[in-house]
Amino acid sequence: MLIVFWISLSLLVYSYFVYPLLLKLLVKPKEIKLQALSEFPSVDIVIAAYNEESCIKARIENALQQNYQGELNILVASDGSKDKTGEIITSFTDPRVKAFNFPENRGKISVLNDLIAHSDAEYLVLTDANTDFNIDAVDILIRSFNDKVGAVSGELILETDAGNQNQDGLYWKYEQLLKKYESSLGGLLGANGAIYAIKRELYIPLSKDTVVDDFCIVMNIKKQGYQVLYNELAVATEEIAPSLKEEYGRRVRIGIGNYKAFMVNLWALSPLQGWFSLCYWSHKVLRWFAPHLMLVVFLSNLLLITTPIYLFLFIGQVLFYAIGYYGQRKIDNGKKVNGLVAIVTFFLSMNVALGQGFFKFLKGHKSGGWQRTARSGDTK
Repeated sequence: MLIVFWISLSLLVYSYFVYPLLLKLLVKPKEIKLQALSEFPSVDIVIAAYNEESCIKARIENALQQNYQGELNILVASDGSKDKTGEIITSFTDPRVKAFNFPENRGKISVLNDLIAHSDAEYLVLTDANTDFNIDAVDILIRSFNDKVGAVSGELILETDAGNQNQDGLYWKYEQLLKKYESSLGGLLGANGAIYAIKRELYIPLSKDTVVDDFCIVMNIKKQGYQVLYNELAVATEEIAPSLKEEYGRRVRIGIGNYKAFMVNLWALSPLQGWFSLCYWSHKVLRWFAPHLMLVVFLSNLLLITTPIYLFLFIGQVLFYAIGYYGQRKIDNGKKVNGLVAIVTFFLSMNVALGQGFFKFLKGHKSGGWQRTARSGDTK
């Protein structure tokens, strides 16, 4: 039991603290050289939307304002929306906007598969319905490609207001730091779903029950032997979920998708993949199974409390979970908590959601359907 406790605890500490520290100390981020293009390849910006009447018009207008000098079109679709999303996207008269108002809600990946089948552009830029690009974002993404690069992820900045206690923005900054170092190692895992570009010829249609499409699309490109880069100069912004409750629901869906992605990307576990495999194990696999490791640490510690040091560690665990429970109750009741309590609460909420996602995965979750994440404007 002693070995089980320490191995489980060590894996958790390694994934969340030691691995990022090693990247910080040992890896020097590489600057991506932008190509000087004499001929600009054609690009389609691809947007799948579901019940996004509050932001889809602004999203399309923002996409049309890109300063990219080549041919640029917007492929946008409503996935059986119950609001005015379909009406809004089909109201655009600009010939660069190609709108599809699908009557049936089938899930995001089904829409992406259909939209990309309609594309004949050389490059695709995939984004979300509530994202806002800097004016040069597409230009920077496309000029980051060379013959060996199959996908480029941009930088997503999450915006929030002062009253929002959802700590996803802080966690996202931590994730961005890892992406920069992993990109330099050739170990970038997935992309920012709000802003990334791929060579269209490398796109492999995904199963309709895929949930984490951005991760799986880019993993398929990596599997084909192409590099995946992270260029922080291509910037997009998006608002954070307005509450921890909304964030929890999103995390459960991501959790389901993560375990599905794990099962279809077993090839990435092989040590023969080099640095990429190490990054995958350290950054993704151990995180996905963090709820399992936390449970093992708790139970194995409980069986060891006859020894004073393990009794002390167990009391520490109980206090940690108690802080999270206290923070969750406070936040649910609209009360303000300090930064440390908010971080502990977010960490535990994130892993509880992931654990719930695991159980739904085990039950054979087959749907690729999606739920619109609330925007701050929905609650004001």
